Amino acid sequence: MVVYEVNLEFDVAIAAPYREWLAAHVQELLALPGFISAQVHDVVDPLPTAGRQGLCVRYIVSDLGALETYQREHAPRLRADGLSRFGEEGVRYRRRILRDVTL
Repeated sequence: MVVYEVNLEFDVAIAAPYREWLAAHVQELLALPGFISAQVHDVVDPLPTAGRQGLCVRYIVSDLGALETYQREHAPRLRADGLSRFGEEGVRYRRRILRDVTL
């Protein structure tokens, strides 16, 4: 399994509609093959930029193949939807892919 983490920072002026859109967006991803679960967290530290809010969404995905399929076949459309609604400056994204290791 892998973790697909998306860190978001958005203007407080769009917080309510963005959170509503994000809830539906998370459910859409969870309907895709390989997406097992998701957790959404408020970012506490480091604090978001003044006038902005931060969230971290962590998806558990069955394997890298399922994530690559999402990125190739679904991500462009879903990302374009968010950009058309909230613009590039309204929301900033940082994505990471994490894999478990045994120490």
